Amino acid sequence: MKSLLLSLALATGLQAAAPPNFVFIFCDDLTVQAISAYGHKLKLLETPHMDRIAREGMLFERCLVPNSICGPSRAVIQTGKYSHRNGFYHNGSRFDSSQPTMPKMLQKAGYQTAVIGKWHLVSDPVGFDHWHILPGQGLYYNPPMIRDGQQVKHEGYTTDLIGDFSVEWLKNRDKTKPFLLMSQHKAPHREWAPALRHLGWQGDRVFPEPATLFDDYAGRGRAEKEQDMTLEKTFTERDAKLVPPPNLTPAQLKVWNAYYEPLNEKMRQASLSGKDIVHWRYQRYMHDYLACVKAVDENVGKLLDALEAEGVAENTMVILSSDQGFYLGEHGWFDKRWIYEESLTTPFFARWPGKIQPGSRSPAMVSILDVPETFLEAAGLPVPAEMQGRSLLPLFAGKTPADWRKSFYYHYYEFPGAHSVRKHYGVVTDRYKLFHFYEPDMNSWTLIDRQSDPDEMTNVYDDPAHAAARADLHAELTRLRTELKVPEQDPPESVLRPGAGKAKKAAGKKAPAGAAKK
Repeated sequence: MKSLLLSLALATGLQAAAPPNFVFIFCDDLTVQAISAYGHKLKLLETPHMDRIAREGMLFERCLVPNSICGPSRAVIQTGKYSHRNGFYHNGSRFDSSQPTMPKMLQKAGYQTAVIGKWHLVSDPVGFDHWHILPGQGLYYNPPMIRDGQQVKHEGYTTDLIGDFSVEWLKNRDKTKPFLLMSQHKAPHREWAPALRHLGWQGDRVFPEPATLFDDYAGRGRAEKEQDMTLEKTFTERDAKLVPPPNLTPAQLKVWNAYYEPLNEKMRQASLSGKDIVHWRYQRYMHDYLACVKAVDENVGKLLDALEAEGVAENTMVILSSDQGFYLGEHGWFDKRWIYEESLTTPFFARWPGKIQPGSRSPAMVSILDVPETFLEAAGLPVPAEMQGRSLLPLFAGKTPADWRKSFYYHYYEFPGAHSVRKHYGVVTDRYKLFHFYEPDMNSWTLIDRQSDPDEMTNVYDDPAHAAARADLHAELTRLRTELKVPEQDPPESVLRPGAGKAKKAAGKKAPAGAAKK
């Protein structure tokens, strides 16, 4: 009934107040450590345009993801449901677009809807009046894209193209309707290829290293020791920019070579070995990853300026987030997947003039799971009972409900697969994490006390001093699995298909220590 009334109001222009517009800016592998508004101790980068959303709205200090990997997080945003309810478990899954989704509900209620950029759900977008997406993971330069079902080819840097296409759609939309615009960046995903204008953007800056860069995982178990996502062992030639990224034009390749070749030759002549290789790779990684974030930040600014120019900023809710966090050398890692903090926690900002107090912060435990419910409630539409998040509107108003979540359920499925992170599920609270590696050959439990161990280096599961907390967390984990209807056995669809989800050949060959001596 509410959707019918909204549709009638939109058609007749009789509504007392115009329904809000929604702009959802979603990044890939953007982490809180790289955003200046979060005040990370290493002070890696200034991000003035993302910070603007926080300054003019609300910064959420702890936004968690249900399953720390690209495709599953995108399915969560569409459905407001965990992987075991929406059917998208890992990057080898295919999204079932027949199920209810937030964009379809808004579209049915009279919203004009668009998604531009990274989709990564295999099946075509449904519920969108316009879609202009990267096939699969997409390329950083001169990307092929799919526009409303038609293959197209573009020349330029993908982050800039996504920003420009988002602004173009905003300017040319049907201005009689409210809108949902999902502007979804590829960056700063691996292999962290910067815009050519940003090559050398930080000169010879030496970035400070995380204290856990050379973690030996002695305080944890087999799963942490047997993964394959370290700067030492898994960094490829393409990651290290020892070979160029694909799809550059000859002119672009010339610019690329002019910057990277002298650096590579200097590195080769240094004949690096041992930890020195890791030090060198970390610096290369930081310069390239953060340059990718810098381009995203610039394009966030373009979109915010376009909202102002179109005269719709005052009635538009803007949310910026990412599909998960990312490791910037912590524990020696890059990538995500773990329940550990750097991959579990993702950035989250919201701006809604007149509804959110500028410069406010929320310590409440929120999730990307909450985005669909928030948009639907703000639009005056019913939230389906099958959705598993909660609307953030009370938090936007500065009021945390008494029954707001104090714990959160996490579940990662993609094994065997890229980086060999084992399947695990667990419960997260403000202080603790209890999680279970549940495969038959690795049936083990981990308990982390973040209060005494903020770097998450030690499993205290068998420590008698934590026995009471362990028992409480086991009970809470059982409650959450029951409430969320998590099946006791993983469904067949959660099993990764042979060859799916593994590192692509396009990522390049590994860059072993010997690569530094070529």
